Amino acid sequence: MSRAYQSFEYGIKDAEELLAHFDAINVNPPPSNAEVLKRAGLVMALTAWETYVEDRLLEEMNKKLGVVAGSYVGDFVLKKLHADLKQFHNPSSDKTKRIFQEYLGLDVTEGWSWANYDPAKARSTLNSWIGKRGDAVHRSKPINNGAPVAHLIKRDELEKVIRFIKELVRSTDTYVDNSL
Repeated sequence: MSRAYQSFEYGIKDAEELLAHFDAINVNPPPSNAEVLKRAGLVMALTAWETYVEDRLLEEMNKKLGVVAGSYVGDFVLKKLHADLKQFHNPSSDKTKRIFQEYLGLDVTEGWSWANYDPAKARSTLNSWIGKRGDAVHRSKPINNGAPVAHLIKRDELEKVIRFIKELVRSTDTYVDNSL
């Protein structure tokens, strides 16, 4: 298990705790402000994924550059990686695939396989959640003119995304370990 995976396990707890808080206040009918906990949980789950990808890539590159660490070449590569990671937002399957291929020569998306998921379905599912994360971040609760507005993310969806991200990280970590 990588250090990045260990950090991820700590980071994903934020999303799990937000779900637990939602459950604790979810009475019938739930308070009108309870929905924000689910949106925040979605954002935190996908932030944990983004952080994992960045940390895992840095961890592997530090291993690969060990021999040239401190040299012009080593410093150049790390400087470029850090600059690329500053621009690495919303890690869709394509972005994740591209950055791992560029730095490690590895298509990590090929390792995204677990119960009920093959790489194509995992890529599609991740991209869908990334899109929903964008909505959660950039769109507040819509103005309601009397009619109830559907929540951006349902409680069971938040539970699914947390489980999905955990499996995605586990399969990515295993694939990187077995491929390098």
